[in-house]
Amino acid sequence: MASSSRVFGNYCRTLMAAAKTSAGKTPPATTTTAAGKGRSKGILKPQPISPALQKFVGTSEISRTDAVKKIWDYIKTNNLQNPANKKEINCDDMLKTIFGGKDKVGFLEIAKLLSNHFQKAS
Repeated sequence: MASSSRVFGNYCRTLMAAAKTSAGKTPPATTTTAAGKGRSKGILKPQPISPALQKFVGTSEISRTDAVKKIWDYIKTNNLQNPANKKEINCDDMLKTIFGGKDKVGFLEIAKLLSNHFQKAS
């Protein structure tokens, strides 16, 4: 603390006292929820999806981010990631229906292949 008193002089105690008093205060609680934050824009907006993706997800509408999350959950639970190359996913029959019959898919291709299942806004 000796070196900081040389730099700040007598102002160091004032700064430290202000920091201690403001640290004790808690910020006011906000009452916004995840739905109240405008979650209906862009890729977060639920959109109608193809029947193949509906069968996989279980709903008729889903956001792009939630669809990718569900696919990754499915990949992780069924251990479909190639152990030698983690960037590669070995597709089973369920994933082949979504990914156009491909046996192997790179993880960067998932979002691109899913875009075919979302209806375009007109």
